[in-house]
Amino acid sequence: MNKTPVRIGVAGISGRVGRLLAEEISLLKNATLVGGTALSKDIDQLREKTNIFDKIEPLIEKSDVIIDFTNAVITQYHAEALRNSGVAWILGTTGITPETQIQIDETAKTIPIVQSANFSPGVTLITRLAMQLAKALPAEQYDAEILEIHHRQKVDAPSGTALAIGEAIAEGRGVDLSVVREINRQGFVGARKEGTIGFASLRGGQIVGEHSAMFISDVERITLTHEAFERRIFAKGAIRSAFWAVGKPNGLYGMGHVLGLDEYKENGK
Repeated sequence: MNKTPVRIGVAGISGRVGRLLAEEISLLKNATLVGGTALSKDIDQLREKTNIFDKIEPLIEKSDVIIDFTNAVITQYHAEALRNSGVAWILGTTGITPETQIQIDETAKTIPIVQSANFSPGVTLITRLAMQLAKALPAEQYDAEILEIHHRQKVDAPSGTALAIGEAIAEGRGVDLSVVREINRQGFVGARKEGTIGFASLRGGQIVGEHSAMFISDVERITLTHEAFERRIFAKGAIRSAFWAVGKPNGLYGMGHVLGLDEYKENGK
């Protein structure tokens, strides 16, 4: 017997990733694009293919899962709208404030959420490798530096992915990233402090995304690098997460769960 197609709604369907999501979902036999939210006036072509809403509530009513690559400013509103809805939430928005994260965590008590700064499987694996290297390489001997490069339109820096890699390195070392991170060195900053995790951000052109984690000692340098050739990898990863999340217990999950790297319990992580 054929299963009922998964009903997927896309928040921010007129955005760069949103349009790719619409394209990818339309190619699937086991999923249906039920619509999306958009504030852009340039949506006539999209409106011919699916339902377009200016708010998320009617989209939630039609969906089994919402994929959300919108703006951090409205994430808290989305969290409140999705709470107790029974609809899974795939959240790829970055630049989330601590206050908004609290709202996401509260919503995760009532629905399954997969939250990730980057839905590329490769980035997930690079992050895990960075954690393992951080565990194995003493901080007093190996300096950790993270370099990220993105297109000129990106509004947040460091990127959410760079911060996620930094969190992984800090976890591997058993330290708090907020205490040891160094961002945007400028001027006479003195010698590099032992045990810090440095971040550098470059912006230019239409580079989709490149992240490198470097461990540098007096005698060697180890570099982990991931380069995204196009944004479609984020759409594909988010759709994979959407299929995984439908029917899962309420909780906050990550790409590690989707890829089978992490086990989950009845309350998620």
